[in-house]
Amino acid sequence: MWISTAYAQAAGGSGGGDGGFGLGGLGGILPIVLIFIVFYFLLIRPQQKRQKDHRLMIANVQRNDTVVTNGGIIGKVTKAGEGPELELEIAPDVRVKVDRGMIAMVKGKEGAAPAAGAAAPKK
Repeated sequence: MWISTAYAQAAGGSGGGDGGFGLGGLGGILPIVLIFIVFYFLLIRPQQKRQKDHRLMIANVQRNDTVVTNGGIIGKVTKAGEGPELELEIAPDVRVKVDRGMIAMVKGKEGAAPAAGAAAPKK
């Protein structure tokens, strides 16, 4: 009784065994390829762009720039050689060495004019 029902269901299948997409053997792999394409454009590509921008920002750190470290310390760069370390002044006569890779943000020079898109400070 059960076997005859199973044969009857298999006989009226999707008409070709291509998964219903009508693409032959590509019907099973097409959704996986589409998922990888979506992941690339929504996750991988933006992350690579952020990494590239961060590397460029770190490479362009100069003396007298105000920077914020990953730990939240704000300081002024006093030495910015070609090596992997920077020297920051975090208080008057208090200097620390920081790895370049630990710089989270460069605020720019002290006393520099704000960026064109920045709003004026409210009083």
